[in-house]
Amino acid sequence: MTLLVSTVDVSVREREEAWRAAVAEAFVPLEFPDPRTFRGDISGEVLGSVAVSRVTAGPHRAERTQRHVERTETPYYKVSMPLRGYVLIHQDGREAPLIPGDLAIYDTSRPYQVTFDDTCRLLVLMFPHRELRLPHDAVSEVTARRVSGRAGIGGLVAPLLVNLASRLDEIGGAQSARLADNIVDLLGTLYADLLSGAGHYPADPLHTLLARIHGFIEDNLDDPDLGPETVAAACHISVGYLHKLFRAEGTSVSRLIRERRLEKCRRDLVSPCTRGKAVSAIGAHWGFLDAAHFSRVFKATYGVSPREYRLSRDLTGHVEMSAT
Repeated sequence: MTLLVSTVDVSVREREEAWRAAVAEAFVPLEFPDPRTFRGDISGEVLGSVAVSRVTAGPHRAERTQRHVERTETPYYKVSMPLRGYVLIHQDGREAPLIPGDLAIYDTSRPYQVTFDDTCRLLVLMFPHRELRLPHDAVSEVTARRVSGRAGIGGLVAPLLVNLASRLDEIGGAQSARLADNIVDLLGTLYADLLSGAGHYPADPLHTLLARIHGFIEDNLDDPDLGPETVAAACHISVGYLHKLFRAEGTSVSRLIRERRLEKCRRDLVSPCTRGKAVSAIGAHWGFLDAAHFSRVFKATYGVSPREYRLSRDLTGHVEMSAT
């Protein structure tokens, strides 16, 4: 796990700016009323599309303001779980008091507060909204709600996250993307179950339809003919209505398909299971039949070509390039 900042190494005069910069680098920009009065450190690693961080700090409050929200383009979900101590998360008029083993989700596209009443060690997972594959308006019903890690699906998720925090240094880059997918899938299962129990999802017909659409797309990413017409026909709706649903989510069908296919390709490029497979074959498997087009789209998204991305691995399979 890479150490991003430690206030032990920073003078009191520079502590505020150093802490604020490290938090913005690891997460998103936040405000701290008086960060000079405490000591702390932040360590982190990137697993696929998930940033995993461990924060240790004394009493303080972190605030995500509307000004921050308006200046940040990519919306993320954050899932936090104390490993030691107590933390309070506030968003959307709700408060989640968390002790070790509890967890809560919150959304960087709206203001929130995180309060440390005493010295606390916190595990934080952050990933783009689309990775959870649940309707955004449904997830907003469960932000800043305490989920116990001692019962139900939470009882499966919490021990996994504790082990993740303690073993990050042992996880090779070749499997990190697949592990990240599995963790986010499990979190999606947890919150789908929570929403279902609360009567928000999937009882609402619109949420049910969106879940079916996203599920169909995910299951057919390797079909080169997958597109708006195919999705609409499979889900028994018109193409126009499908586009309307996606416009309401701030994206498009084609964009989502492209993003999910690229993520699958990125994962396969560093997987030992596909080490002997040609780059063009990996692209073709996920629907990019034109190798030149695949290379251009991949580079536009990740900053390097698929071949360069694969070659960026070191001998342990760790991807050195910050392509995600």
